[in-house]
Amino acid sequence: MIRNIGEILNNFFEQNILTYIQTLQAYPVKLISVILDLAIVIFLAYHLVKIAKGSRAWQLIKGIAFLIIAKGLSAVLNLTIVNYILSEVMNWGVILLIIIFQPEIRRALEQLGTNKFTKFFGIDNKDIITRTKEDIYKIVIAVTELAKNSTGALIVLEREIKINDIISTGIKIDSDISPQLLVNIFVPNTPLHDGAVVISNNKIAAAACMLPLASDADIAKELGTRHRAAIGISKESDSIVIVVSEETGKISVAKDGTLIADVKEEALKKILITNIINKMYNAQNNRNRIPFEKIKNKLKKEKGVNENKIEENK
Repeated sequence: MIRNIGEILNNFFEQNILTYIQTLQAYPVKLISVILDLAIVIFLAYHLVKIAKGSRAWQLIKGIAFLIIAKGLSAVLNLTIVNYILSEVMNWGVILLIIIFQPEIRRALEQLGTNKFTKFFGIDNKDIITRTKEDIYKIVIAVTELAKNSTGALIVLEREIKINDIISTGIKIDSDISPQLLVNIFVPNTPLHDGAVVISNNKIAAAACMLPLASDADIAKELGTRHRAAIGISKESDSIVIVVSEETGKISVAKDGTLIADVKEEALKKILITNIINKMYNAQNNRNRIPFEKIKNKLKKEKGVNENKIEENK
């Protein structure tokens, strides 16, 4: 039996792998297509496994993998009957899979070319500035609703300086921003209401986060712990912090260690757009300006060199 296994493996190596290597040696250009082919297959396999993991399809994939391995072993060990049964099961299994997972297959085909499909490949068509502006409006809606009901809230909007150490102190959420979710988090006597919500990379990153408190000298005595925490984190980072007072229902904004008290809805929108959206516009314009400045400086240098050459010739 061991000899038969050795012969099968040897024949497989000679007929497939060795022939393939010789073809690549004769035509090295084909190596590029091989690498591209492998990269695409690995990329697709990774994303399919990522999507399937945690769903009912994951158990099915494990079962299919087991059948493939069992079929391969039965062929190597010359288990003719077992190999025949497994081959028939797999042949009919493809048809059964199509019938069982018809809704999922249909849904996947419908998503071709849609936003969901582009996100599957890590491509987001929506401009980041437009998306951030929409998120700001959602946050303002939530904060206004919390203020109407005098529900205490503390929302930290991360900017360029990352505050992962603050995020790690809370409960990870990693959810898209929605007014309903933000309002629900701060409902009194719920597990996540005490502490701060941190918004990072257009996501609600975590809730119930602990913030550093500003010293008594930095804040009026009549203001509470939420306001002290807002000033504290705004001094240690470039984050913008929104506070809703539980006692008065008034909205405050902390930025660079300064607290702007009793902010109305329109004023809140203006503050957030000015300090987040406009800054993003400026950063994007600066990135676009850098290549132009480099070209401009290069042309100046070349012009200077050419003028020197003309003077020498004279």
